[in-house]
Amino acid sequence: MSDLSLPLDSWHRRRGARMVPFAGYQMPIQYEGIIAEHRWTRESAGLFDVSHMGQLIVAGAGAEAALESLLPADLSILKEGRLRYSLLLTEEGGIIDDLMVTRRGDHFYLVVNGATKHGDIAHIEAKLPAGVVLDHMKEQALLALQGPKAVDALARLAPGVEALTFMTGGSFDLGGATCWISRSGYTGEDGFEISLPAARAEEIAELIAGQPEVKPIGLGARDSLRLEAGLPLYGHDLDTDTTPVEADLGFAISKRRREQGGFPGWHRIAKELADGPIRKRVGLAVEGRQPVREGAMVVDGDGDEVDKVTSGGFSPSLETPIAMAYVPAAMAVEGGAVRLASRGKIFEARVVPTPFVPHRYHRKGAGK
Repeated sequence: MSDLSLPLDSWHRRRGARMVPFAGYQMPIQYEGIIAEHRWTRESAGLFDVSHMGQLIVAGAGAEAALESLLPADLSILKEGRLRYSLLLTEEGGIIDDLMVTRRGDHFYLVVNGATKHGDIAHIEAKLPAGVVLDHMKEQALLALQGPKAVDALARLAPGVEALTFMTGGSFDLGGATCWISRSGYTGEDGFEISLPAARAEEIAELIAGQPEVKPIGLGARDSLRLEAGLPLYGHDLDTDTTPVEADLGFAISKRRREQGGFPGWHRIAKELADGPIRKRVGLAVEGRQPVREGAMVVDGDGDEVDKVTSGGFSPSLETPIAMAYVPAAMAVEGGAVRLASRGKIFEARVVPTPFVPHRYHRKGAGK
């Protein structure tokens, strides 16, 4: 199957983007260079096209109960306009996808990963009871504006967005179009995600990119930013063989759901929450200057493979190699030594807390 075009395809090309296949689409990996784009986002504001993501509406009288049967979230306490990070799980507790769910009026709005969206839709639809419907919002594009100056740029165009706090959203007029804007993102920085009519995507992207704080940023920097933020990427750090507890995502399992269950994989997850998992996702600081990439093996003292690196690269902010890996629980101790094998070489690393670079989300009660 040939790669599909996103609404902003020609806009990216006109701006000199290097396009690559990703999740079935042609997408921009970089414009000026990954390190320059990474640093611009950390210092100012970067505009990302994430229209490959799946935007879904789940509606109907039983929507809340139907979603609670699929997700470990407590949706009964999710207030209007609030977002929650959650997980679609197998019956064995493996992760089918990670996603964001928002209560919006009489329905729930979900954003799922681009590479998994068609499988997610089929999985959810097969489990929904009569009277609950799923709508794949193909007519919507999705942009992310990330960085410490994102609020300055966006408030100029959509007054009122500055009042949003992390993980809240609302409907705003942006360039004459009605857009859903949430204060959220995937870089560890303050910022916004903007759901907008695909027919207006080029016009609105031009408007945002025209602000002095903003430059368009590609997938390359998106990956290095999320790695520094210690955020997992589905298909790399998360998969159907990995549970939320192993992935260090226990926070996504709400208190009531931990106690009452009623979601797929609950029995295994409850046991891991109580006894601890046998393996765990950790952050690693790698010695030297050479990055250790995904697929490198974690080895024990005898050189035997015990697990693997799932994300790795050179941190532009820290100017040192960092990685995320799964290790046996006994090795998942802060400061503990970990040996990695890649391409016939052994690398020394140590377990460090994530995020590698502190998050700068705009939380309630925080100053600008």
